[in-house]
Amino acid sequence: MWNVNRLVDLFPPKLRRKTRNQLDSYLETLEVFTSVKDPRVAKALLPSGIRGLLLHRGKQGVPTKLTSSHQAYFDWTYPADQPEMAELYRRAKQGQWDADSMPWHTSVDPMNPEVILLPDAFVDFAHLERHGIRFTAEEKLRLKYSIVTWMLSQFLHGEQGALLAAAQVTEAVQFFDGKCYGATQVMDEGRHVEVFRRYLDEKLTKLYPINDNLYVIIDSLISDCRWDMKFLGMQIMVEGLALGAFGTLYKMTEEPLLKNILKMVIQDEARHVHYGVVALREHYTKELTESERREREDWAFEVALLMRNRFMAYEVYEEWFEGVMTRAQWREGVMNSPGMTEFRQVMFRRLVPNLREIGLLGPRIMPSYEKAGLAKYFSGAAADKITADDLLHDA
Repeated sequence: MWNVNRLVDLFPPKLRRKTRNQLDSYLETLEVFTSVKDPRVAKALLPSGIRGLLLHRGKQGVPTKLTSSHQAYFDWTYPADQPEMAELYRRAKQGQWDADSMPWHTSVDPMNPEVILLPDAFVDFAHLERHGIRFTAEEKLRLKYSIVTWMLSQFLHGEQGALLAAAQVTEAVQFFDGKCYGATQVMDEGRHVEVFRRYLDEKLTKLYPINDNLYVIIDSLISDCRWDMKFLGMQIMVEGLALGAFGTLYKMTEEPLLKNILKMVIQDEARHVHYGVVALREHYTKELTESERREREDWAFEVALLMRNRFMAYEVYEEWFEGVMTRAQWREGVMNSPGMTEFRQVMFRRLVPNLREIGLLGPRIMPSYEKAGLAKYFSGAAADKITADDLLHDA
């Protein structure tokens, strides 16, 4: 991140903090754009980046209309030649559950210190206090309530993106067994939207707007015309991210209704990522040209970094601390907070092995992951080797 302090110090004192935050936001956005080295990846991500990071299309209070162009793939012979996908379809049918069966009668009080939504250790309160911010016990509960609500809001927005992407993938995927499975995922994602929306609406009574980085990812994968890129973006990247996020919150929260919801969603998500690995493994290792594979390899790396930067929770900062501390100071606290650190670790522990399994972690790109501190995840188990029970046990 470029240092803007020298320039900002030229402004009158009353304007310095606001100006510093605005410049920090612009420079952070510019850093995202200029960090993309492959021109094909830049071309794919730039329009979505402009709509999300500069125009803030997800925060304008109106529905967003995205133009999507992809081919619907019909096969009139109905082949049954993907036994692993057929098995996933069978398991998905058996694993359907009704959102109304959740114990919605459970009383949820975010301010109850006896049933915590998040432990204090999730937030780096010491960092905030070093910048002159003091908290009463009640204020700590309120801040944790805001952070959980922000996290669940992003889960909800991500699930809506997954709902639309799953519908597109079902149309475009070139394996008939995959189409049948894809139909079950559309149902899964609709159910996930239902439970997170209901929990936020009825129990937490608050909703945060979509984070700009998440908007960029959803915009990019919905508007891309290539079926495999929709698969890569949603099934591997976003769903892999979701597994890490859901698992971290499942492990940390003591609220029984939320824990129950997350347990059921994690079981669905385990199938979704497995589906992505099965669908892309052979396609990427046997059918793409080397140039096409390298493009996808670079795209996955850039999106992985974008997702890592998604977790800055600036929406919470703007509500709580704007005018009290700078965006850069908040970002430092988020990057080093125990909860968000574990969040990112679990996310990449799930993501990187799946990229390896589908052929997008070759010798050329590995140094980039090593530089980003992700080499320790290279040898982990991919989604086709992990069960939902394994995920819940690890959480």
